[in-house]
Amino acid sequence: MASQLSSGDLLADRRYRYADACLAEGDPAGAADLAEQVLEIAPRYAAAWLLLGRAREALAEPGGDPDLRAAAARAYARALAIDPDDTLGVRAHLVRLGSSDGLPALSPSYVRALFDGYAPRFERHLVEGLGYVGPDLVRDALPNDPPHFATALDLGCGTGLMGAAIRDRAGHLVGVDLSPGMLALARAKLWKERPLYDRLVAGELTAFLGDEPAASADLCLAADVLIYVADLGPVLAGMGRVLRPGGLAAFTVQSHDGTGAALGPDGRYAHADAHIAAAVAGAGLETLTLRPADVRREAGRPVPGRVVVLRRTAA
Repeated sequence: MASQLSSGDLLADRRYRYADACLAEGDPAGAADLAEQVLEIAPRYAAAWLLLGRAREALAEPGGDPDLRAAAARAYARALAIDPDDTLGVRAHLVRLGSSDGLPALSPSYVRALFDGYAPRFERHLVEGLGYVGPDLVRDALPNDPPHFATALDLGCGTGLMGAAIRDRAGHLVGVDLSPGMLALARAKLWKERPLYDRLVAGELTAFLGDEPAASADLCLAADVLIYVADLGPVLAGMGRVLRPGGLAAFTVQSHDGTGAALGPDGRYAHADAHIAAAVAGAGLETLTLRPADVRREAGRPVPGRVVVLRRTAA
């Protein structure tokens, strides 16, 4: 049985590595040829189907050859049929080609696998390599009144960067994340010689919010998390449900000037201001702050975004 990392055949694995190197070095034709050789040996190797799709898609550019784009979509579909949980992130490629099956482009299995593998180098790469300032933006955007939050929920807590930034204002701090690898690092963090988090939960954030008691939290936080969510409506509705009247929600998003949510080549969603406003209105929340912010750098350039602070209405 082929896995994400190996086809189970040494020759196929070697050719796969050559194919991957060809694509990285700008030779999509060579990559496609080698990927097809891999699949002759190991036809159920999902990673090779994904690589073949990427090579065909690269060959289709810059003119956007429709036959090659269709061939890329077929390769992606084969990969997804072999790996229906989509740990490889194939749906994002299909969405970009307009061949989506209607399911979320970024599956929980893909996000979990991505961050489990990323966990050991996450903080250094994010802070030093990408100039990440999400927790600082969120913390600084929160009003000083109230000065303290009895219960705070850190959604998509990762290794605990947001938790560390807000800990001095939170009485009881709860973190939730899809990635066990990230949670292991968050669990090891201390604050004043005790665990940084009072409770850590492994799970998807919308499901977590649905399981929490209604009106049980004073603050919901999501720093650099909602970039992996297409429709903000269900997440903000979940925040509105768990917040007490007057409770606050604060988060960052990537932004764009179009409509709705747009999946970028970086595999992250950017959200239009109108999409945020509609999600806020449907969640029983009101906007206190929505301002431009550069959330990090990508390829040396600032990534445009928004820092948002919302309040649960009394209704």
